[in-house]
Amino acid sequence: MTKRIKTRKQLINGYIDFFKSKEHKRIPSSSLIPENDPTVLFTTAGMHPLVPFLTGVKHPLGKRLVNVQKCIRTNDIDEVGDEVHHTFFEMLGNWSLGDYFKKEAIKFTYEFLTKVLGFEKDKLAVSCFEGDENSERDEESAEVWRSLGFPESRIAFLSKSENWWGPAGNTGPCGPDTEIYYWTGKGKEPLKFDFKNKKWVEIGNDVFMQYEKTKDGRYKKLKQKNVDFGGGVERTLAVLNGLDDNYQTEIFFPIIKEIEKISGKKYEGNERAMRIIADHVKAAVFILGDERKVKPSNVRQGYVLRRLIRRAVRYGRVLGIKDNFLIEIGKKFLPIYDDYEELKRNEKFIFSELEEEEERFKRTLEKGLRKFKEIAVDKTISGKEAFLLFQSYGFPVEMTQELANEKGAKVDLRSFNKEFERHQVLSRNASGTFKSGLADSSETTKRLHTATHLLNEALRIVLKDNEIKQKGSNITPERLRFDFNFPRKLTDEEIKKVEDLVNDKINQGLVVKREELPLSKALSSKAQAEFGAKYPEIVFVYTLIDKNDKRGWFSKEICTGPHVGNTKEIGKFKIVKEESSSAGVRRIKAVVA
Repeated sequence: MTKRIKTRKQLINGYIDFFKSKEHKRIPSSSLIPENDPTVLFTTAGMHPLVPFLTGVKHPLGKRLVNVQKCIRTNDIDEVGDEVHHTFFEMLGNWSLGDYFKKEAIKFTYEFLTKVLGFEKDKLAVSCFEGDENSERDEESAEVWRSLGFPESRIAFLSKSENWWGPAGNTGPCGPDTEIYYWTGKGKEPLKFDFKNKKWVEIGNDVFMQYEKTKDGRYKKLKQKNVDFGGGVERTLAVLNGLDDNYQTEIFFPIIKEIEKISGKKYEGNERAMRIIADHVKAAVFILGDERKVKPSNVRQGYVLRRLIRRAVRYGRVLGIKDNFLIEIGKKFLPIYDDYEELKRNEKFIFSELEEEEERFKRTLEKGLRKFKEIAVDKTISGKEAFLLFQSYGFPVEMTQELANEKGAKVDLRSFNKEFERHQVLSRNASGTFKSGLADSSETTKRLHTATHLLNEALRIVLKDNEIKQKGSNITPERLRFDFNFPRKLTDEEIKKVEDLVNDKINQGLVVKREELPLSKALSSKAQAEFGAKYPEIVFVYTLIDKNDKRGWFSKEICTGPHVGNTKEIGKFKIVKEESSSAGVRRIKAVVA
């Protein structure tokens, strides 16, 4: 393997320069906090900000794009601690938006891996989609790999669970992918590729979005065929340096050495705890450093941030660290990632929030751990006990679950959720507020939030487009802001019709009904759900009852609140502005009085 590229910056610069030479335009890394996508809390992949352009909207920089996107993935936080999992990571990405397709994409990828990175061809293997009843076997990709000299023994055909991407929701663009693996084992590489052998490490994949999944479950071919390459910086860097532990690369090992210094312990024998601390502090630094300035809290992105920080603090205690230590570790990341100007710009905010959250949790952690030991004598921790740890000691329920797993116990999560909801109701009755996933929980906020349900459905009815979905929402005590997918500006007449329909439903006094349902039953009842969102087994469904509607309701959505009990409580609804939010997304601002 070539010795030319060994560092993060060499890898990124080599990648960008290569694809610029192939007429790709570089686009900047988007914010970690998606502005117009309610389906996820964080940007999870490079393609995430590009969804409108993958579905036909023209990108101002053309049809060939390249970037390095900062990403956060929270679905496998519990896996962090091994050699390869990360919460924050950087993704190399290049795209063809209806331009080149499989042949060119595969050849570009192969040339980059072998000519720029110097991966040995004899140690490469690939997988392709084996086909099923809905879509054909991807012989086209396999034939390109054969033309590049890959023998049949190094080409595996795998199922949809392994070699298919998307759609992001129930419908939309999707397609097969071809994944590239590199042999990292000792000695000579096997003649035959076995993707289950962990010594074959995936170093990238080309996704070919050539299908659209329809409402009835069919896969029809798209007019615009897209290519989306993705490759993780951390994993690629480890392979380039002959390491089987990502945390021994230059982007992590200085932090590991700092943890060793602070704790007085060695990495060997304490790998899991040190990896968790390094990963979680890095993710926290990037979330805090984002221009949207998320703070630790008990809702949405703030809850994830709090969970990361507190889990890092807890594992610091596992290593015997008694004093505050997060700032010292966080500071080590800034010179490594000095190409992200926002980190330097927001340095004061990052470290003040880290210190405040660490100090806040430190005051209750030891007491909470002692309380946990008292209640963990049984095999099941009740919802009331888990809620006590959450409310009184600041333990995210996931931390209680992790502690329970270490003791061979379980947490009654369903009863915890009920206890949490009961507390919300009591809080509302006592203070007139409803604690939920909104920054403000005043009566005005409840009126505005319920109005977004009416607005969402009114847009679909007036614009005669059932594919309209919420793409973002922001509510303050003064106004609501609602983003939705639509290709053009609304006319004055359409705005007036939407406004009139919402006010008509307000004046009808529709009862707002809340039900607790299994997710499958909620979806089968035609409740609106956010594309791509991951829901628990039991969800809340809010229905605006309308006896004049043949369905028996005007709006039905999976939601957490807050809501009024009757639409008459909303008052007069007024749209004050309709404008473009981004390509293919419109924005409405409205008030109630």
